[in-house]
Amino acid sequence: MSNLWDLSHIQPRQDVVVPGDTIPAIFWNAVARRGDTVWMREKELGLWQAWTWKETGAAVREVAMGLASLGLQPGEVVSILANTVVEWVLADLGSLSAGAVCSGIYPTDAPEQVHYLCADSRTKVLFVENDEQLDKALEVRGGLPELQWIVVFDMEGLRDLNDPQVLSLEALRERGAAFDRSHPGLFEQRVSSRGPQDLAILIYTSGTTGKPKGAMHSHAGLVYTVRGYNTLIAQDETDQRMCFLPLCHVAERLGGEYFAMYTGSVLNFVENPDTVPENVREIAPTVFTAVPRVWEKFYSAVMIALKDAGGLQQATYAWAIGVGRQVADLVLDRRPVPGLLKAKFTVARWLALDNVRKLIGIHRARFLVTGAAPISPDLIRWYLSLGVPMLEVWGQTENCGAATGMPADRIRPGSIGPACSFNEVKLDPATKELLIRGPNVFMGYLNLPEKTRETLDADGWLHTGDVGEVDDEGFFRITDRMKDIIITAGGKNITPSEIENELKFSPYITDAVVIGDKRAYLTVLIMIDQDNVERYAQERDVPFSNYASLTRAREVLDLIQSEIDRVNAKFARVEQVKAFRLLETQLTAEDEELTPTMKLKRNLVQKKYAALIESMYRGA
Repeated sequence: MSNLWDLSHIQPRQDVVVPGDTIPAIFWNAVARRGDTVWMREKELGLWQAWTWKETGAAVREVAMGLASLGLQPGEVVSILANTVVEWVLADLGSLSAGAVCSGIYPTDAPEQVHYLCADSRTKVLFVENDEQLDKALEVRGGLPELQWIVVFDMEGLRDLNDPQVLSLEALRERGAAFDRSHPGLFEQRVSSRGPQDLAILIYTSGTTGKPKGAMHSHAGLVYTVRGYNTLIAQDETDQRMCFLPLCHVAERLGGEYFAMYTGSVLNFVENPDTVPENVREIAPTVFTAVPRVWEKFYSAVMIALKDAGGLQQATYAWAIGVGRQVADLVLDRRPVPGLLKAKFTVARWLALDNVRKLIGIHRARFLVTGAAPISPDLIRWYLSLGVPMLEVWGQTENCGAATGMPADRIRPGSIGPACSFNEVKLDPATKELLIRGPNVFMGYLNLPEKTRETLDADGWLHTGDVGEVDDEGFFRITDRMKDIIITAGGKNITPSEIENELKFSPYITDAVVIGDKRAYLTVLIMIDQDNVERYAQERDVPFSNYASLTRAREVLDLIQSEIDRVNAKFARVEQVKAFRLLETQLTAEDEELTPTMKLKRNLVQKKYAALIESMYRGA
């Protein structure tokens, strides 16, 4: 942004963008209004291809009528097992337009997880992306008597497949077009078959504690939320967004697909999860929402690139980011920026900061949005020093994603902001647990009435499990998860997320789990950043043959110890980490230790690596 000291141009607005009381109603009103303008873009064979609203509408109608031709009835469940691709949106909006309920499945889920989710939701039709995902479905369909059809997006390698229960998305659309012609008026009946209070989608929790739970969201709750989002982070048809987070997660489903559908923002799909750094530079989104892991990776990439730069470039960056910090400090204190400092900041941008922003791909961004997990306050300050405000939001799957949000003109690193205007947030007087109430709160968990009653009390308050505090101006701060608070053997209450966030600010540390409940001192399990640590080792001729040997190298252990020493200096002695161990396995989203959003599952990690943890306390 060109005017860091004046944030008024990203202030939200209150107007209703597209009318409608269900998701299909909003979508079809948007199609009628926006017609030949572009809504989605995807890259095929190296070239960006555009989908207009009219073209999207035609495809969605064919999918909806194709599902009707298969016998799918309003209220029945359709599931989608795929990466974040345009076809995901077509299947989602087509299912909803057919009157169905739509549920997403993470593409990293194992066959047994696919079985559980399809059985729990009583899925009738399952969309899968390709042969890899089809294999999972075929492996478990014998235990899914209610599953009637499997529809494949990409048939590459499957042209010779002859299975009466499997058809391609292309064939489904052809069936839909023919069925539509022979059944006039049926499509309109299907679109209007579900009302605002009816179940629209299922979003399964990531299952960090036990089996995933299907959070039920009504059309009314979804519509209310996307309208509310526009009072928090306004967007319009001139905005470019990057669509890359899992669409079965609440962040991309609500904050990406449905919010863009409502506001008209253009959705740009990355080629695949591995091309995000490259695609973001091509797309240059004007609004960029991501999880802390992404922001940490971008920061690490810049820090590593600087180490490879010449002395003059390093000195130039150091001066420029120093000027940026001065401006950011004044903005955060809500004090005016002197004219001379404004001029210096303009020079700093020209010399270095704009290049850093282009390296990341945020040079056109009006603002950045972070959520889904805690983030280091220092990281927020760093992005602000580049000239791009980062707004933290907080919420859960159960309340459609955002319950608090940082105002653009009152950014406070370390806080999650005040309650959004569209819901209430308060602290439980006894436990300090954050509670949420509003029309955006979910209908309950599918098939789990007892779990629903545990989470949603008689007065409509959603119990989040997050512990926090609130200041006199209504700004909330998360201190930790109720289950994660550490009470040391000496009786000291420790909030591990604060220490973990500081550790993850290191370009060499991807994730960390602090241990110490009922222990004499704190220890930590660390997952290193493979790319950055490998480069560090190669530059110093440190021998290693694989990931495990890299984690055992003395130079690497010394490197991580130095990062821990840096963090320890920020905390009181009782809060300092006394020992650490590196996980010797390179984890991916397919591994049980990680959630699909790439967060370590604290309880599972502590159980699985119990012996490694005990090794840090021997002789204590």
